[in-house]
Amino acid sequence: MTERPGGRSPDSQPPGGESPGGQVNPVTLRVSEHGEAATGNFYEKVGGRPTFEKLVRHFYAGIESDPVLLPMYPPDDLEGAIQRLTGFLEQYWGGPATYSEQRGHPRLRMRHLPFRVNPDARDRWLSHMRSAVDALELSPLDDATLWGYLDRAAHAMVNTFEE
Repeated sequence: MTERPGGRSPDSQPPGGESPGGQVNPVTLRVSEHGEAATGNFYEKVGGRPTFEKLVRHFYAGIESDPVLLPMYPPDDLEGAIQRLTGFLEQYWGGPATYSEQRGHPRLRMRHLPFRVNPDARDRWLSHMRSAVDALELSPLDDATLWGYLDRAAHAMVNTFEE
């Protein structure tokens, strides 16, 4: 039998590889090195609405003292902004679809076009959001999952490179 690089024979595929019969062997993601499998609904797994509300309220506590970002939010309706972001994140992560029922399709880019979202604004947003995610004290996998989305979304909202 011929060995492949790394000392593996053709029929000793690593997890996630193809078995001799041509079937793909699934990879199991775990919450820690030897922990339980990371499966199920992310929204429920991390604690549902209370977790997302804690995240968003912590985030907005930072926004309230940010001279660049605060003017982008409705001064007389910060609570409304908190509820909208909480609802959006709930829906995105597998919770109730209340956001779409009340506001329609999220259309994130379109909703952010009226604001000058430059790299400085993005970085400030990410800084406040990083603090909020840290306050949740999620497992490393859940933290990385949530943060990966938030980071990509923030970068996608940049609509100008002007100061």
